[in-house]
Amino acid sequence: MEERPPVSERLKVLDYFTLFKSRKWWAAVVLLEGFGKRQIGLYMWVKRGDSWRRKHKFVIQDEESWEVIKEAVERFLPKLAGP
Repeated sequence: MEERPPVSERLKVLDYFTLFKSRKWWAAVVLLEGFGKRQIGLYMWVKRGDSWRRKHKFVIQDEESWEVIKEAVERFLPKLAGP
């Protein structure tokens, strides 16, 4: 059984999907509930000693903001192959 993502105890993890995990790095998409609302967090943690420490967190608050982010990323996808 995989360990649960190490998010703040003030937030309830409703579901999550691990994007990748190694001995040192862990990235996941996490559905959270806290402070009276739900949000999606993209997290990256780094392992220090025996514990995971958050390195990056990016939060998506609603579907409208996700559409803006998605369109911006999709605009650059064709450019990944180079000129």
